Order: sequence, then C-alpha cells, then structure tokens
Amino acid sequence: MMSNKISLVLLGAAIGAASATLGLHPALLSSGVATAAVSDTYKSLNLFGDVFDRVRSDYVEKPDEAKLVESAINGMLSSLDPHSSYMDAKSFNDMRVQTRGEFGGLGIEVTQEEGLVKVVTPMDDSPAAKVGIMAGDMISGIDGEPVLGMTLNQAVDKMRGPVKSNVRLTILRGPSKEVKEFTVTRDVITIRSVRYNVEGEDVGYIRITQFNEQTFEGIKAAFNKFNTDLPGDKLKGYILDLRNNPGGLLDQSIQVSNAFIDRGEIVSTRGRNAEETQRYSARQLNMSKGKPVVVLINGGSASASEIVAGALQDHKRATILGTRSFGKGSVQTILPLGQNNGALRLTTARYYTPSGRSIQAKGIDPDVQVLQDVPDELKGRDDTKGEAALKGHLKNGEDEKGGSQAYVPADKSKDKQLAAALDILHGVKKADVKTDSQKLPN
Repeated sequence: MMSNKISLVLLGAAIGAASATLGLHPALLSSGVATAAVSDTYKSLNLFGDVFDRVRSDYVEKPDEAKLVESAINGMLSSLDPHSSYMDAKSFNDMRVQTRGEFGGLGIEVTQEEGLVKVVTPMDDSPAAKVGIMAGDMISGIDGEPVLGMTLNQAVDKMRGPVKSNVRLTILRGPSKEVKEFTVTRDVITIRSVRYNVEGEDVGYIRITQFNEQTFEGIKAAFNKFNTDLPGDKLKGYILDLRNNPGGLLDQSIQVSNAFIDRGEIVSTRGRNAEETQRYSARQLNMSKGKPVVVLINGGSASASEIVAGALQDHKRATILGTRSFGKGSVQTILPLGQNNGALRLTTARYYTPSGRSIQAKGIDPDVQVLQDVPDELKGRDDTKGEAALKGHLKNGEDEKGGSQAYVPADKSKDKQLAAALDILHGVKKADVKTDSQKLPN
C-alpha cells in the first residue's frame, strides 16, 4: 500500500552544516531568467542558513535545533494551504495506523470523563471483552501509572503496543468505584469504519465513519448481510450515512462509489504535474443491484465523503439528503522523508465530480435539505464553518459557500434526517423539509 507515496483525500534546504540537493530541470538552466530565479532561491536559502546560525549561537538560551528546523518546515508548509503539513515520525506512524485500520491494542472504544478514561464499549471478541472489561468501566491506571493528568491520546498510546504483549489496567467499576485489576494481552484490532443494520424492517442502513483500508471490505460485508436478511423484493433500498465523516483514502472512496455505480466516471484529479491528473471510472460490481439509495451528508462530511456523494449525485444514482457538505476538494499525497524523519503531507491536486464540478470551498448541496432540532445548549455551536473559512484555503471563484449544520442526535428516534430518508424510500413525502428534488433517480 505504502511504497513511495499514499494518496489521501481527507491530505530541502541547506541548514547550518546540513545540505540538500535541489533537482533542476535542464531546460531551466538554458534561460537567463530561469538562472536568475535559481540564483535568487539560493540567496534565500543562504539567508535562512544565516538566521538559523545566529539563533543557534546567540539566542538567550540554548535552543533545541531539531525543533527549530521542524518549526521552519511547518512555517513553510502552513503558508501553502491548511492541509499541507509536516508529520514527525510519531505522527506519521499514527497516520499509517489510522489509514491501515489495524493496530496492536485492546479493542475498546474510549472517551475521557472526569480526568479518567471511560470505556464506551468493548468490541466483540476483543482482548478487553474476553477478560471481562465492560462498558462504563473507568480506567484509572495503566501499568501502574495513574491516568489522571494524561491526555486521552497519551492514555490510548500507552494501551496500544506490540501484539501478544501485556498491559495491566486498573478499573473503577460501578457507583461504588470498586477497584479491579485486569491483565490484557494485546492483539490485532481492526478499526470498524463501516457499521450496518436493517432500519424499518426493509431498508439497509450503512454508516461509514472514515475511509481507511478496511472500508470496502466493510461495505461488502454489509451487502452480504442485507442479501441474507432482506432477500428478493423485501429490500426497499439503502441509506448511506456519511455525516461527520472527515474523509480518508481516495481509493476507498472510489470503491465505495463503485458499489453503487456500475459504469462511468467516479472522480478525476487534476494537478500541476501530469501524474497527478487522473480519471477513475467504475467497473461492473452490481453490489447494490440498482436499488434506490439515499445518501446522508452534513457540514462535517468532507473529502472522500464528498467524492462519493458527488459521484452518486451526478450519476443520478442517489438522493442526497441533509445539509451542505464541508467543501474540501483537494487531494493530499503523503511523501515519506526517510527512516525516522516523518513525512510530508502535500496538497498535489484538486478533484472533480463526474460532471466536472469542483466542490472546493463550496461543498455539495443536498437534493433534499433537512435540518435537525438542535438542543438549546448546542445552538450556535452545531455548525461547521467549512473549507471556505479556513485561512489560506485554495480559492474557487467568487461563489464560495460556508459550512452548515453538523449535529446528529445520538437518539435515532430524534434523527430527522434519518427519518426523512426512510420516508423517501417508503414513498412518503413530507412538507416540513426544504426540497430541491423529492424524486428518486431510477
């Protein structure tokens, strides 16, 4: 998967004694203007080297030289766009874990509460479930070290580790805070990016939380389940829930789109370099068998989510329902920088829907707009500002649009967007939604 670079849809200079080789195209050297430009570039690099040496030798306290270099790199990349950045070795490894969707761990979903780590749920058949860790347990210690004072990420890092290694957890259980000790053996944990179930007895519901290497396998498992549980004419259609999905791997978004589209273009990318200009087309999979589809999006649906929604919308394969999406229409390439040097996350292309639309800083407008009832305590904080509000974002004409509502109630009975999607698949129309098109495509 990862050799020289990884495409995501989500995203040298001479310093002191260090040196870098700048590759220059021979054609550039034949022009006096180009040669002057190269000379100016080297002068700027020399200036940077002079500043670095002066800071290193004269600053009031001895600076961390590695941090100085990293800060300089981050400053350079942050001047480009919000999605280009430098990842140190740890961040690069964390990104690979996230996109791979597998890691050595315990198999628990956690959150932070009252300074401790709370178990939301242990995954089925996971190491944590096998030793008896339960939802609601509070983790107060990891290998004898108190959790209080750790960030959630620090605690998660301590619980992850090599497969077959052990970790000791101190648990507080129940209202009485009964103390329990568990020794858990780490195993390979697969991140579930796809969840699915039958809604309303006759609709296949698929929720994708991110696009990682496991996503398409999850989609195939969902269709296999629906084909077993809803045979023949019992299945009314599918709901594909992409709300608050921040994106992920480009190839996975293409395969998910292909599960619903059997022919034609899915997405194209256009970059500065020829190799970044690509067209991706569907091949015959026939997984959804032409059944009606409703795609749920909102202000938190970005990047790979927008590729899927845009492809299904342009092919008139689905009704897009919810609120306008985030509007991230760029592709990031991950460029490893050598062993233990991290990687460069660089914006290398824009992507376009099959009809040629760029959703950069505009988002995808739903065919049917449905707003949620937001609790009073969340009003004013339930909207995303969208790509157009990010400093330094890639511009896309004069008609850029801001973000939209991104609230999804935890209680399905209060989810107006889900209810509206079910109504559409059951042929029910309601007057309390703003509708651009209520007709399902064939």
